Amino acid sequence: MLNLFVLNIIPMYFPEDKTEYIPAFIQLALVIIVAVLVVFFFKKISKKQEEKAKELEERLNKERENQHP
Repeated sequence: MLNLFVLNIIPMYFPEDKTEYIPAFIQLALVIIVAVLVVFFFKKISKKQEEKAKELEERLNKERENQHP
């Protein structure tokens, strides 16, 4: 029952001329490309932050060892 209600809310349009799908596919491709680039950007930033955290951790561990012989 709920499925029929949801399907009636969304108007379905299937054009006879299939070239009308081309802009939608171009937009979809661009969105996917941007999403992939954003993921790689976040991974790159995360990697830099991880390296900084490791350096800080090593420095703090060395300071602790020097304080408590």
